Amino acid sequence: MAKAPRNQTRRQGSVSLLVPPPRPPIGPIGACLEQLLGEWNREGALAALWQAWPRIAGPQLAPHCQPLQLRGGRLLVGASHPQWLQALRFNRHQLLGALRGAGFNVVDLQFQQHWPKPQPASGSAVEAQVWAEHPSRVDVHGMATCPTCSRPAPAGELLRWRHCSFCERRLMDSGLAIGTPSSPEQGAHPPV
Repeated sequence: MAKAPRNQTRRQGSVSLLVPPPRPPIGPIGACLEQLLGEWNREGALAALWQAWPRIAGPQLAPHCQPLQLRGGRLLVGASHPQWLQALRFNRHQLLGALRGAGFNVVDLQFQQHWPKPQPASGSAVEAQVWAEHPSRVDVHGMATCPTCSRPAPAGELLRWRHCSFCERRLMDSGLAIGTPSSPEQGAHPPV
């Protein structure tokens, strides 16, 4: 049986009682925050990944997907909707490259459906509003022609990306974009 250190015991008659260890000295809050940040940035710390997630995943993907678990170099990412789960699977290699580029030792990605907050009820006003604004709705936004490839495309896609989903996919495959234009220049797209 192990013996408690002397500063954690107290004798009362013939009995030794355990007492809590002495409190560490009070330090400045800045030092506490630095220590916490250091723990976050340790290799394999999920908190550091949460902090860097918006920069790694990009402004379109990050609000709808979040890292859930990091074990042994395997990152589990949850998506809030089946379409975002599909987007994660479609962007697997770009996301893995962005994670490694940001200094995270991730060797594999796994994805799963994850609802961090309750989903709107079927037929609710919130669900109807999301569907009404969806960029693929041809009956709402109409059809137009993509200025990059001249394919017919929903006008909502053209408003969102300035080109069709086929061109957006090509940009994502080439590593130039993850759901957003790669540069502020409008004509900076690779040839079709």
